[in-house]
Amino acid sequence: MLEKVDLSKTMNKKELKAILKQEGEKLSVLQRACRTSQIPVMIVFEGLGAAGKGTQINRLIQPMDPRGFVVYSIDEETKEEKRHPYLWRFWNKIPENGKIAIFDRSWYRRVLTERFDHHIPDKEIQETFQDIRSFEEQLFDGGYVIIKLFLYISKEEQKKRFDKLLEQKETAWRVSEGDKKRNKEFKKYLKYNEEMLQQTDTDFAPWTIIEATDKDYAAVKIISAVRSRLQYELDKRTQNQPIKKEEIPTASGQFQLGALSGVDLEKSMDRETYKEKMDKLQKRLEFLHSEIYRLQIPVVLGFEGWDAGGKGGAIKRLTSHLDPRGYAVHPTQAPNDIEKAHHYLWRFWINMPKNGHIAIFDRTWYGRVMVERIEGFCQEEEWKRAYQEINQMERHIANSGAVILKFWMHIDKEEQKRRFLERQNTPSKQWKITDEDWRNREKWEQYEVAVNEMLLRTSTTYAPWIIVEGNNKYFARVKVLESVIQAIEERIKSVKETE
Repeated sequence: MLEKVDLSKTMNKKELKAILKQEGEKLSVLQRACRTSQIPVMIVFEGLGAAGKGTQINRLIQPMDPRGFVVYSIDEETKEEKRHPYLWRFWNKIPENGKIAIFDRSWYRRVLTERFDHHIPDKEIQETFQDIRSFEEQLFDGGYVIIKLFLYISKEEQKKRFDKLLEQKETAWRVSEGDKKRNKEFKKYLKYNEEMLQQTDTDFAPWTIIEATDKDYAAVKIISAVRSRLQYELDKRTQNQPIKKEEIPTASGQFQLGALSGVDLEKSMDRETYKEKMDKLQKRLEFLHSEIYRLQIPVVLGFEGWDAGGKGGAIKRLTSHLDPRGYAVHPTQAPNDIEKAHHYLWRFWINMPKNGHIAIFDRTWYGRVMVERIEGFCQEEEWKRAYQEINQMERHIANSGAVILKFWMHIDKEEQKRRFLERQNTPSKQWKITDEDWRNREKWEQYEVAVNEMLLRTSTTYAPWIIVEGNNKYFARVKVLESVIQAIEERIKSVKETE
């Protein structure tokens, strides 16, 4: 998920000043209102080292009354704290009604830095996640507002900030040996953060990802996120309406996370290179197909993307050298009457592959959070709930030993138009273009919002999304095969090591 976040977002100084002033005034009023309404608030700052947590906490509290909040900086447990259950020290820090507690790092240390440093055994990780979820849910049920912010920067940006701190004697102490090690092993530590976000992004305590490369953009997004959440809570309680978990606001508008905005659609490949690569990749995949059958490894491949994005072409090249007895392609259309009479995931479950076989889905269960969401074929609470349902389904399939990859075939709007017109003007391709394709194109912006949310909320360590730069078909097809081969090779290596 995190690797798909567009970290290039910025905020100009003029816009920054105006928004901070406006949002700051609102936050000041909301703090007083929360105190009057006796609403306790907990704001959690987590994120990568040097992402700017301390700086952003300072900017957030500027418009607030210091008598109404306390900031906790969470370090390693003391000897006294180690003599108690892990969450004891955090229960000691929850605020009284009407007050705000701000945490610079929190109860997530245990599943992040302590896990990375091997201070807790792996067998305790899942138990800790469950303890954390229970802790937060108990607080939510008790009337607490929990706002969780995760500040994210790239490995390169982190290294640059560390180097700058190390240049000065006065600031070098802020970079620990642990910080250096986590930067060196950035991919491994990022994986732990990914799992933490996946395991604890709940309806009652959702995470807001903060793109923190530009500190001004991060400051504005943070104060806007806190303000909007407090406003929602106050409105609901003033009207004596229940807090609905699925309605809790997250980032919206200009602060919405974008996975697609950072995709480089200029990537391309010439025909000769394509033919040379494709020949090698298809032969390699042919061999791997026999290996996964021998080792009884199931593979699930899902293809989504813009209309005319190249799903069919990629699937055709993917399967051309496979044994037809060992794979099946399942094209997904609008559900029929029998499928409608079942749970929406049923028609996908019945087509999951047995061990040693490959199932390829041309469009998938993600229609729930795209087409059905946009066209109103399901209720809002249904498609919002679907993210968790889908993640749980994919986790179960992955736990059973399957390799799961999901491809988003991405093209820009102009390339789609060009391909639509080509199909329309080519008799042999006219069957590929329908009036519905043109109607969907008119809702491009709505679909873009839905796709961004889908990619970020359901790209997991066990079932990742791979965004394929598809303006150039040669490049796209090669990337798909390379991704499939890499994932299968990694799983085969893992299986053989345990034999």
